[in-house]
Amino acid sequence: MPTDPSELLGELLRTYGPVGQEDAVRDVVRRELEPLADETRVDPAGNLVALLRGSGGPEAGPVLRVMAHLDELTMLVKRVEPDGTLRVTSLGVMYPGNFGLGPVAVLGDAEILTAVLTLGSEHTTTDSMRIWETKPDQGDKALDWSHVYVFTGRTPEELAAAGVHAGTRVCVHTDRRGLTRFGDFHGSWFLDDRAALTAVVRAAELLRADGGRPAADVYLVASTSEEMGGIGATYAGRTLPGEVTLAVEVGPAEAEYQVTVDGGPVIAYADDSVAYDKRICDHLLALGRELGLDPQTAVWQSFDSDASQSKAAGQTAQAALLSLPTLSTHGYEVMHTGTVERAARLLAEYLRRPDPGR
Repeated sequence: MPTDPSELLGELLRTYGPVGQEDAVRDVVRRELEPLADETRVDPAGNLVALLRGSGGPEAGPVLRVMAHLDELTMLVKRVEPDGTLRVTSLGVMYPGNFGLGPVAVLGDAEILTAVLTLGSEHTTTDSMRIWETKPDQGDKALDWSHVYVFTGRTPEELAAAGVHAGTRVCVHTDRRGLTRFGDFHGSWFLDDRAALTAVVRAAELLRADGGRPAADVYLVASTSEEMGGIGATYAGRTLPGEVTLAVEVGPAEAEYQVTVDGGPVIAYADDSVAYDKRICDHLLALGRELGLDPQTAVWQSFDSDASQSKAAGQTAQAALLSLPTLSTHGYEVMHTGTVERAARLLAEYLRRPDPGR
């Protein structure tokens, strides 16, 4: 892995990984984890599973599953119109304003096409009601998927030849997916969950430095379809050994949670799906303080994770969540440049010293 985690993060951000089509992102993560893991494989749900064998026996601590998701929020073709435009809907919870109007990549079965997500001209009247009703000084209706479309510049026959049809994924174009740096911060779409994936890889690197190992076996899981309900993680929870699932995710740096974007990693004590296991949360908090990482705590709402969805489905006995504080989650996200490294340090230390009270 590059010395600077932002190099890997930048590569992951530029790689398309829509829900249910995460292969390219998984390949990058696998390339990074294979030199660090004892075993790597892809399970039937499409999850990348990397095993780090523990240094101790059965008393060394619980077998852990650490999960960060591969998929990104995206658009899905609902229908191809006779004029070659595409009507799209969301795959995951987001709105057109989260992505903004502009270039997109249409991931056809035979060809990736460049197209444009557009609303239409502002210089219109009530004759163009779809546009007019979104104007703040006119219809004043929130922009939604029924208002926008994808202009392809192709005929339906050309789109069919490229393998574009209902169900085709449409992603923010790679030209708009670079990591923008400004001062002590950087921003991009899809820091959720590419920053967490980078932190997991970095933690494995820190852990294995000089031959180090976790206390007990650890399964690092790069999971699929988190944005659609933690599908890959729930499958992994059912099929992998262990009783503890720790998710690594972004978390909203907002005043209502008293979480700051330039603060340390966030230990979440609850979200919409579960209350996380307090003993594990307390231990993570203590480790973060010991390491001088300025850890933060939160109770998330309008939020869930691979770990909480797995526990709610009865596929893990215990769950915890380590969040990377992030502005504008599910939009153009912003993170402090030190956040990935801080989260990686805390995760690596937890793998060395898991919950001592178990």
